[in-house]
Amino acid sequence: MLKKLILSFVAVAGLAGAARAEEAVPARDLFKEAPVTVSAGGGLVKFEGDQVMKDSLFLSLKLGYDLSPRWTVEGGLDLLPYLQARSFADTDPHKSKEMSGNAWAVRPSADLLLHLRNTQDARFDPFLSAGAGLVLSSDDLGDGNVTPFAQVGGGLFFHFNDQWALRADYRLAIAADREDTELNHYISVGVTYRFGAEAPAHILLTQAGDIDSDGDGLTDREEAMLGTDPFNPDTDGDGLTDGEEVKIYHTDPLNPDTDGDGLTDGAEVHVYHTDPLNPDTDGGGVSDGHEVIEDGTNPLDPKDDLMKYTLLLEFDYDKALIRSGDLDKLEIINKVLKRDPAATAKIEGHADKRKRSTKEYNQTLSERRAKAVVDYLINVCGVKAGRLSQKGWGFDKPVVPNTTEPNMQKNRRVEVYIKPSGTVQLDRTGTDNPGRPPAPVMPPKTAPAVK
Repeated sequence: MLKKLILSFVAVAGLAGAARAEEAVPARDLFKEAPVTVSAGGGLVKFEGDQVMKDSLFLSLKLGYDLSPRWTVEGGLDLLPYLQARSFADTDPHKSKEMSGNAWAVRPSADLLLHLRNTQDARFDPFLSAGAGLVLSSDDLGDGNVTPFAQVGGGLFFHFNDQWALRADYRLAIAADREDTELNHYISVGVTYRFGAEAPAHILLTQAGDIDSDGDGLTDREEAMLGTDPFNPDTDGDGLTDGEEVKIYHTDPLNPDTDGDGLTDGAEVHVYHTDPLNPDTDGGGVSDGHEVIEDGTNPLDPKDDLMKYTLLLEFDYDKALIRSGDLDKLEIINKVLKRDPAATAKIEGHADKRKRSTKEYNQTLSERRAKAVVDYLINVCGVKAGRLSQKGWGFDKPVVPNTTEPNMQKNRRVEVYIKPSGTVQLDRTGTDNPGRPPAPVMPPKTAPAVK
């Protein structure tokens, strides 16, 4: 985390300087700066059928040194911890070679590797190898306790990044005993770590070149500048790769819901085909997320959008009381519902978020605010309760950041979604003539409140 913050700061503050440094500093030679590798793994050895031990599992440890991008010298130590004795028939001429019991062995070796890759930054790195070594055993394996061998083979590295890689190896070990030549097959898999391969910040910024460790379409240098994770193709987990967000859809790769409409960027692009940069794709007045999640309407068709009214009732802090000065705003809702007696409405309450806010308390508070509006419409305006539903969102859906007192007051609000019956033509002012403000309504002496 600290490294990412440092990289982001350097990228923003010194972008121009980094560009100049890229021209001035030669490309990084990883094989000179970090030539030492260590590998650990295990595998299976298949012995020839006339040998005194059965096929066995083994553990492997290798230490490598890169002479150049093409050539590596590597020392290995294999441990065969449990060699089981093979039994032969009484008439088998090899019976005289049987082991006295189970045994163990170690196998030091040295190899020269020839890398076949044609670029030094390739993820897939096949190689050939040749070398020699000794088998040191606790029992006579047919030619004493020490058996020299030569070996040839090859393998493949798969590099996740400059530090870590998977590897698979095959070796054909050739050992000559008193009677014949033994050909044994060693097959193993493991992981490889390169010491000192993690680049300092200025190297990552100026010399990362075209390396794209996570394959998301952004180079590691670009990810360092953006603050995204160069080893995670989808940093914010929204279903779009970082490269798609930056270069195709122009969304925020650090924010799973760029337009704040309640749908992730990936869902908007791949599932609903809405615009991840526009919270109301069809322009019908209701956000894409509300249409999909709450209303079940089509976010690409403005005709089926519910009628949305945002009531900035400006609730006091920690209160669900409706101010008398806000009653005219509620009268607009009353007029719309009276003009269409079969219309229904959903009332949703919201709360702000402060440092000491708890999710449970603010959830209840937002529900109380929604209920205060429902109670007013039922008790004062005479709207039938069956036409109304209510829901609280807590502080999960702010309209502005909760960074200032005026902003937090804007988030203490109620939203009303009216579903027309379709039999009456309604306008959003609640009046007979669109555009004319509603007639003033005298508030009642007391306003209902929920405590």
